[in-house]
Amino acid sequence: VPQVNDRRILDGMFSVCGVPDSKFRTICSSVDKLDKMPWEEVRSEMVGEKGLSPEAADHIGEYVQLHGGLELVERLLQDPKLCQSQQAKEGLGDMRLLFEYLRLFGIGGQVSFDLSLARGLDYYTGVIFEAVLLQQEKGPGEEAAGVGSVAGGGRYDGLVGMFDPKGRRVPCVGLSVGIERIFSILEARLEASEEKIRTTETQVLVASAQKKLLEERLKLVSELWDAGIKAEVLYKKNPKLLSQLQYCEDTGIPLVAIVGEQELKDGVVKLRVVASREEVNVSRESLVEEIKRRTTQP
Repeated sequence: VPQVNDRRILDGMFSVCGVPDSKFRTICSSVDKLDKMPWEEVRSEMVGEKGLSPEAADHIGEYVQLHGGLELVERLLQDPKLCQSQQAKEGLGDMRLLFEYLRLFGIGGQVSFDLSLARGLDYYTGVIFEAVLLQQEKGPGEEAAGVGSVAGGGRYDGLVGMFDPKGRRVPCVGLSVGIERIFSILEARLEASEEKIRTTETQVLVASAQKKLLEERLKLVSELWDAGIKAEVLYKKNPKLLSQLQYCEDTGIPLVAIVGEQELKDGVVKLRVVASREEVNVSRESLVEEIKRRTTQP
């Protein structure tokens, strides 16, 4: 779920709520914790640890617990208190424009304007945003629970100029993606669902049940490669059949083509479906077609 806000709206809100200029950044860092802490704890930190007046904290609380879409932007543009700040008015005006563009793209209802989104870095000058991943609902009527931000960024018009000898103003928008967090979430979901990650695109493993059939395995895998089949063979002279089957289960290879002395005499290949352990004898001439039929996605 994408969430958006604007640092000008935040700074304007702090100003009209009575936050001293010297405390803007530290109060902003407290507000930024609202995705992990309830408002009561954030308020306690602002008042007890950072010396903000209880009145100012309560005024901030009236705003930072609001979230919505274009209708919230329009409502805040009519808020006489917030619109005392020119900064906030400019930020809200740009937010309205953003939601109008989102509406044109048909995704206005999928983005949340969230006044608690702060992103504590000082260099942001305008819009800020985060993508928050939600857990699936656990039951009817039960709200989805957030599992944290997986991407975030915003606009920073002054940062590049800090490194330019001439101090030129270069408007920029940046985004970072939390790769480690995304992989942690994916691993947890796969573990919970007991699904296995398929680590290969191989369609079939060419295997044998007896020794001294390395040449026959290599001959068959070569035929399959020439026919455009993604085939593989264990590069061991005499691997045990159980080891070959276990390799398929571990890597997600769906089929095993087994050659044995009897199969070679009969001109067939034993095709085994790894998931169901079903085995069928397929003529050598029909093997390519049968593998393609069984591995083609519907």
